[in-house]
Amino acid sequence: MLKSTKKEYNRENLLNQGVTMLMGQGYHGTGLQEILDAVNIPKGSFYNYFGSKENFGAEVIQHYIDPFISQLTAHLQHSDTDALGAIQRYFDELIAELEENEFKDGCLLGNLMGEIGDTSDVCRKSLQSAVTRYRNLLKSGLAKAQQQGTVRTDKSAEEMADLLLNAWQGALLRMKIEKSSAPVTQCCRDLLSDFFKP
Repeated sequence: MLKSTKKEYNRENLLNQGVTMLMGQGYHGTGLQEILDAVNIPKGSFYNYFGSKENFGAEVIQHYIDPFISQLTAHLQHSDTDALGAIQRYFDELIAELEENEFKDGCLLGNLMGEIGDTSDVCRKSLQSAVTRYRNLLKSGLAKAQQQGTVRTDKSAEEMADLLLNAWQGALLRMKIEKSSAPVTQCCRDLLSDFFKP
């Protein structure tokens, strides 16, 4: 394996392991040595890739949100006539995945916002960036739906994207304690099928 390819592979492995462990154990509950042992990478290599656990956490956050952004983008790219339906289908997929996982993990962003959002400036900025990227994508989909006449126009697409994101995060937390998809299903139904309609 070429050196640069091996380096990218190791880095990707560390980030994937980071998502898994931070999701299951939290930031403070996950030791650096535990991550290194899981992927069989020496500590020196870790510091070459990330510099610190805090920087690693910040990169794990971006690594975690990327697939969600890709998934939502794919739905919105096929929404020439029904952007609201595309957003709904995206959330339906997320709810199905949460049900398959038996409501265990929720959202890494929400988990870390509660755990380290006000104690690590590096991670807080990464969380902010991830949330903004996600919100902006929802906003563009809702703006498209407004142009298509399926979403109300007396509220801005940005306001509605913020509301959807905030409600979704709260519903995910309730889902974890209730062990039920009812809170997230209600969130999507009440907003996408009712409140956002003209």
